[in-house]
Amino acid sequence: MRILFLTHYFPPEVNAPASRTFEHCREWAAKGHEVHVLTCVPNHPAGRIYPGFRNRWLQHEEVAGIHVHRVLTLPAANAGLVGRSANYFLYLLMATLVAPTLPKVDVVISTSPQFLCGLAGYLVSGLKRVPWVLEIRDLWPESIVTVGAMRESWITRVLGRLEAFAYRQADTIVSVTDSFVPHIEARGGAGKVTVITNGVDLAFYAPQQDGGALATEFGVEGKFVAAYVGTHGMAHGLDTVLRAAERLRDDSRIAFLLAGDGAEREHLIQQRDHLRLGNVFIVGQQPKDRMPGIWALTDVSLVLLRKRPTFESVIPSKIFEAMAMARPIILGVRGESQRIVEAAGAGVCIEPENDAELAAAVAELATVQSRARSLGESGQRYVTEHYDRRRLAARFEQLLARVADRA
Repeated sequence: MRILFLTHYFPPEVNAPASRTFEHCREWAAKGHEVHVLTCVPNHPAGRIYPGFRNRWLQHEEVAGIHVHRVLTLPAANAGLVGRSANYFLYLLMATLVAPTLPKVDVVISTSPQFLCGLAGYLVSGLKRVPWVLEIRDLWPESIVTVGAMRESWITRVLGRLEAFAYRQADTIVSVTDSFVPHIEARGGAGKVTVITNGVDLAFYAPQQDGGALATEFGVEGKFVAAYVGTHGMAHGLDTVLRAAERLRDDSRIAFLLAGDGAEREHLIQQRDHLRLGNVFIVGQQPKDRMPGIWALTDVSLVLLRKRPTFESVIPSKIFEAMAMARPIILGVRGESQRIVEAAGAGVCIEPENDAELAAAVAELATVQSRARSLGESGQRYVTEHYDRRRLAARFEQLLARVADRA
């Protein structure tokens, strides 16, 4: 089978969509499929081209058996509406222009958000005259309105109509959560949706990793480390971590670690310094090969989103990484994420944006570390059984084969 995957993000970028796409495509290539990825020049989240890459019209490379095609990109930081919108529009244009020059394929996949990347699949599949599979990782425009990045307006109404158009036109829709399905079906995707959740590469994230060297580098050696690992965005409400740290500032056992980058990172650094929080360490985005070590030095993983109804349908992928590394979770997210953590016996659930509950949960696990270990071990068993990325990639592969055969 010949597969073309359109994605805005791809390694060496280290966010969740880049990892999901790469790990699926790597598995398909390893099984003998011809896999092409059409993506941007890596620049997320700071809007700076990564070292070793040049921003050209079109360039090709091979990564883990995957044919990667990178198009001219307008670098944009993960903050501000205008720059990011221009970045998304250029990708839509470039994908449409470049796709006819790529080899023949049997199926086109596009992933959304970013929304215009998802919609590019409609145009490219038409040019290639092959079926279109639309992957939905988040609901746009609902999510951008929820975090305050955009207000309800004629623009969001137009985006809503385009969203419904995409659901109607796609041959098959892949949702990453069960909670998205009613929304997608009500807006034109009835009878088309298959749920393939996020998961984790169990070979890469293994609990036997050693994080001692990184703990020393980051200044948290000998501490009980409560870590948030991931994008520091508007959706995450990471001020909650600073307020919890302020409550625990006199507890010398505990350190809070924030690893990642995003629109709120500079604000968080300023707030930390203003409050003189010596127990908060903000280390910036780390390369992918360091992630197992970061999880290894972590004693409890903080998985947080703002208290909004829209986020009750979201499953942060860091849940699965933490569980794979046998790390307990403090979850500040309601809905489907909470049901997973509770079913796994993998952590403590708190009210979103409640710093008092967060501080109390961290202090309790620091005091009763046997409970922390028990929660981590339970999560590790559960994720192995239910969220192995290789098994999920195989399900996705079977779906693609059925779509291609029907065509």
